[in-house]
Amino acid sequence: MNKFAIIILAFIFGFTPLMGQNNFGIKAGLSSENLGFEEIQTNGLRLAIKDAAYGFHLGLFARAYPGNHLFIQPELLFNSNTVNFRVNDLADGLVNKVLHEKYQNLDIPLLVGLKFGPLRLEAGPVGHVHIASKSELGEISNYTKRFKDFQMGYQAGLGLDIWKILLDVRYEGNFTKFGDHMRIGGQEIAFSQNPNRWVISAGFAF
Repeated sequence: MNKFAIIILAFIFGFTPLMGQNNFGIKAGLSSENLGFEEIQTNGLRLAIKDAAYGFHLGLFARAYPGNHLFIQPELLFNSNTVNFRVNDLADGLVNKVLHEKYQNLDIPLLVGLKFGPLRLEAGPVGHVHIASKSELGEISNYTKRFKDFQMGYQAGLGLDIWKILLDVRYEGNFTKFGDHMRIGGQEIAFSQNPNRWVISAGFAF
């Protein structure tokens, strides 16, 4: 984990408990990556986004109330997603073959919201710290991957608190192009679209 991410974690999880009434808990859920069909052609290779499998996440959250309705909620979540690609590369004998690539990140949302009764409105930035990846795209000649250590996005959504149970539905967008980690023959081949997804989770506050 890079130094920038460590500083963020130390700040939000160290400062939040000092802000009066607060909650801590665990949460987990599913995400659905929204990626449209797109194809890249280079040197006889056709690489297309086929679809994205459902991802999952689990981790911790803290919530502090600096005001009557205003709250701040940092989270620390392990997240895993898989994207499927359709590959045509006659040089390697790959014809309409579906290859998978799995990504694992440490997600750090920092949400600010308003709570009215059981209902919450929340939004804020989210950082993604790359942990690991596993790819079948290595079957493509000269394919390499080079993930950035830290990337930024944003989340916005609705939440519902029932006793100590938390339910959340959020939309997440990102500021970088999907596939910017991909290289063929040393050349970056990022797709034109920014990845986004719907994130659904449930949690329990202690």
